[in-house]
Amino acid sequence: MQKQEDIIYIPFKTMESFMTDVLVASNIQYEDAKIISDVLIAADKQGIDSHGIGRLKSIYYDRIKDGVVNPITKIDIVKETQTTAVLDANNGMGHVASYRAMNIAIQKAKEFGMGMSAVTNSSHFGIAGYYAKMATVNGMIGIVGTNARPSVTPTFGVENMLGTNPLTLGVPTDEEFDFILDCATSISQRGKIEKYEREGKDTPPGMVIDESGKTRTDTSKILEDLVKGTAALTPLGGIGEETAGYKGYGYSVFVEILSAALQNGPYMKMLNGFDENGQKIPYRLGHFFIAINTQFFMGEKIFRNIAGNILRELRTSKKMPSESRIYTAGEKEYMTYLKRKDEGVPVNAALKKQMIQMRDEKQLNYKFIFES
Repeated sequence: MQKQEDIIYIPFKTMESFMTDVLVASNIQYEDAKIISDVLIAADKQGIDSHGIGRLKSIYYDRIKDGVVNPITKIDIVKETQTTAVLDANNGMGHVASYRAMNIAIQKAKEFGMGMSAVTNSSHFGIAGYYAKMATVNGMIGIVGTNARPSVTPTFGVENMLGTNPLTLGVPTDEEFDFILDCATSISQRGKIEKYEREGKDTPPGMVIDESGKTRTDTSKILEDLVKGTAALTPLGGIGEETAGYKGYGYSVFVEILSAALQNGPYMKMLNGFDENGQKIPYRLGHFFIAINTQFFMGEKIFRNIAGNILRELRTSKKMPSESRIYTAGEKEYMTYLKRKDEGVPVNAALKKQMIQMRDEKQLNYKFIFES
């Protein structure tokens, strides 16, 4: 279990600079590295610690070093119409392709009211909410989805067939923060279990099952068995039908279809990242991005006001006797940002060790961050 005294805090700008420099040293072009580090620091700013600096080494740095991901992102437009586009990321950095894809959708929505783009042959793109927020700051509704390496079982199954497949929704409001619902279609994403391991914690019951259908809590072994396919994450709603696990399962399948069929791309077991000889290969993920321009309906101002009113009424509704407040999506993340903008990004001992390793391997001048 991690101790509070083992945690250090690094300012946003320093952390973002560190990540940019690590990525550039990994042969990523500077402008692309800036996009990637902006996505990663956005997660850390909001307290989404499963998708920020905590993933820099394992998901990006190591995969580039292993030749699984191409550090140079060459994007081809496969097909385009007035309102749609299909992009090929050529196994480049998912953040860069996704940033381009959502920008295309937004520009089309500015002109025609709606825009949608789909990406194939991509890689992990960070938090989906980043791209939904790209739409909301432009007064648009943003909808984002992606498939992922298989780790989630279908209802009544025990085999990891589907990815954690987030279906992410963003809505502009008249408040200081927009409504951003960014969550996996499973109870937990793999990144949260990786975070439990760094913190020395057990995985809560119900999130993972083994081949017999029994729940698992042994975090380190779970991460090993997810790769082997002998453990699986459970869909949103949980095991079986009694707590509506079929709902998360259904949403996950929807995301899988839109992340593969629109692009003529791979899906499910094709995304496991290994060939028949057990050698690492590119994941070739698919994503989709939708932008809906509220100005083409009754206007952005009216939309923002009504959306804000709905959220405010929800937060002021009757509360459980044991609870002090009701939240709406995006609120806790905004509150975390207000706290962390002064104190910085928390880094525990395990994460500090990873950062020191990347710093030293790339001979970067960040010794002032750490004592060792």
